[in-house]
Amino acid sequence: MSDLAKTPTEKPAVEAEPSATPTTAVDPRLLVREQGFAGYWTEFLRKVRGGELGSLPVVVGLIVIALVFQLQNDKFLSASSLANIAVFTSGVGIMSVGIVFVLLLGEIDLSVGSVAGVGAAVWAVLSVNHGWGDWLSVITAVVCGLVIGAVHGIFFAKVGVPAFVVTLAGFLGWSGLQIWLMGKEGSINTPTGSVVEDLTTHFFADKAAAYGLALVAVLLYAGSQLLDAKRRKAAGLPSRPLSEILLRTGVLAVLCFVVAYFLNEPDGARGLPLALVLFLAVLVIADFVVRRTTFGRQVFAVGGNAEAARRAGINVDRVRITVFAISGMLAAFGGLFIASLSGGATKSLGSGNTLMIVIAAAVIGGTSLFGGRGKIWSALLGMLVIQSIQQGLNLEGMASEIQYMITGAVLLAAVVIDSVSRRTQKSAGRA
Repeated sequence: MSDLAKTPTEKPAVEAEPSATPTTAVDPRLLVREQGFAGYWTEFLRKVRGGELGSLPVVVGLIVIALVFQLQNDKFLSASSLANIAVFTSGVGIMSVGIVFVLLLGEIDLSVGSVAGVGAAVWAVLSVNHGWGDWLSVITAVVCGLVIGAVHGIFFAKVGVPAFVVTLAGFLGWSGLQIWLMGKEGSINTPTGSVVEDLTTHFFADKAAAYGLALVAVLLYAGSQLLDAKRRKAAGLPSRPLSEILLRTGVLAVLCFVVAYFLNEPDGARGLPLALVLFLAVLVIADFVVRRTTFGRQVFAVGGNAEAARRAGINVDRVRITVFAISGMLAAFGGLFIASLSGGATKSLGSGNTLMIVIAAAVIGGTSLFGGRGKIWSALLGMLVIQSIQQGLNLEGMASEIQYMITGAVLLAAVVIDSVSRRTQKSAGRA
């Protein structure tokens, strides 16, 4: 009887253990932020050891390039030199933004050079030969690029032809169309005062323009960071502390206003280039699409694992077609910048090393060739590296073949860093 009487009293004690308060998992990012900047430094070292380098190699590379060429020639960081870098970076940089979208899928688009040529040819033929209005011709050219890209995407997504083969065929086919559109003369000069001419020749001479753009960029960045922190706090998620937001905003402000100051210096520069404004606008819009929209998250998902994305309910075919359409559209838009720089549309516009520079810029900037990893701003960083090298070598009077060899070496280094980074992450259990 004593044992039977004891049993009911012991049973509640055993059952009480599961009802104990469970241990709450703490997000490691919260612990890092609680430790202040010392915690961030520790986290930074951990990421570097784990192969998560981000944009660090590119930023370090830019600083080294600037120091080397400035020591060789004190005109490298002059206003006129920076303006040239900004203008020559814009057109090909816009094309590189489209390539970033494609690389995020883990695919490639070899047709961007010929699509740029077709876009410029369509604009020139409609505007000059047929008398269409400037804006209508430009819009038609960009829409043609979008349609061409969508055709590539359909063959890839619906028919199952590899993107490499589809876009290689497009590279050849659209080059033929470009030559046919240009006719026997093979070139059409840009009309004076046209929209396309202004793309790379128009500068905002008023100093308030450069400083105003710098101020708008800083305010938009600070506002977005504060809003993001507020939303994350409301959702109970880790967010950046105010001190970090202020530091990041301060660094950006120094960078933006220094560039604005140099662009306004009266040593050959003419103020803020319109080309730079348009390039930055494309970057901001594309970055918003990639990071803040459902479509952007779907692109990363498809690039990371297409089959898993399909099983999660994502329309993989639609994402692929849309990405290639974006690439074609931006390629045609970039082709108008190249036409503006070269003084008109030609049957060879977009040929040569254009394709290689476009792809190299995205890869050098930090976008992975293996898909699922990268940022839109990679296009800007990569183009700054390439154009800075070209500008510095031009000031030194180096031949173009030297520029090609150095750019090729930088591209190889970027791919090696990406491969080593992935291998390191895999070994550290983070890939």
